[in-house]
Amino acid sequence: MYVQIDLDGPAGTLRVSGHGLPAVELVRAPGSRPDAHTPIGTRRAELLALTVDGEPAVIRPARGRLLRRSYRVDVHTDGVHYRLVPCGHDHSRFTRDGRRVGKLLCSGNGRVIDTWKPGATPRDIAVGTALAAAFGTGASPWFETVGEIVSELIP
Repeated sequence: MYVQIDLDGPAGTLRVSGHGLPAVELVRAPGSRPDAHTPIGTRRAELLALTVDGEPAVIRPARGRLLRRSYRVDVHTDGVHYRLVPCGHDHSRFTRDGRRVGKLLCSGNGRVIDTWKPGATPRDIAVGTALAAAFGTGASPWFETVGEIVSELIP
């Protein structure tokens, strides 16, 4: 299935579309200053507006701190709960109502490499691809992050 990803990080806009896919749009609040670590420019939910197939959806990115789980992104749309959460250095798992439907890889450049389980719907694919493109995938394990912090503190 062909997926078109249009990401403009500095402007804070993302659109995912394709034949047979519902359009997913994520927009950062106009005038908000982008952060350098997130492709869409922020992890602050109050600065983001998400629509899936033209309907508003609720998006809740976690803060992105020490634990991999802190980089999760939750979306609620049309009675469905989606979650993108890192499960390795460079990839994340994507779940629908707690069941894994895909594995995604994106380094933050707007290109997504995906693997979908049988039964993944066009809506799953569109939302998962949008989240991976907007927030990137993967994270270091906590002990590696702590080691990097400690090594920076030691002269």
